[in-house]
Amino acid sequence: MQPQPPRKLQLEIPANLNGVYANAVIVSHTYSEIVLDFIQIAPNDPRARVQTRVVMTPANAKLFLQALGTNLERFEAAHGEIKLPPQPASLADQLFGGIKSEEGKSEADGGQPQ
Repeated sequence: MQPQPPRKLQLEIPANLNGVYANAVIVSHTYSEIVLDFIQIAPNDPRARVQTRVVMTPANAKLFLQALGTNLERFEAAHGEIKLPPQPASLADQLFGGIKSEEGKSEADGGQPQ
């Protein structure tokens, strides 16, 4: 049995295909699928609208991660490092880190003085 030559795909993009803007993604999974819900969050609106759902196998998701990493490296090589805003230490800190008790202790750190 001889190895198959690499298959070349001819990518077809429909003329009426529109791009979808998303500024966040929620990633979840089952045993056999990775689910990416691309969402749009607008300022001053408590709703987050799912714009597109992409479902793939774990193996394809891992290949996607590698391709995305490679493309981000190429982008940064051409345009400089992508700066990210500081992220809270945890979801609890994000949700409750700003809440202070009467004694000035943060509820998120168990009421310990800061």
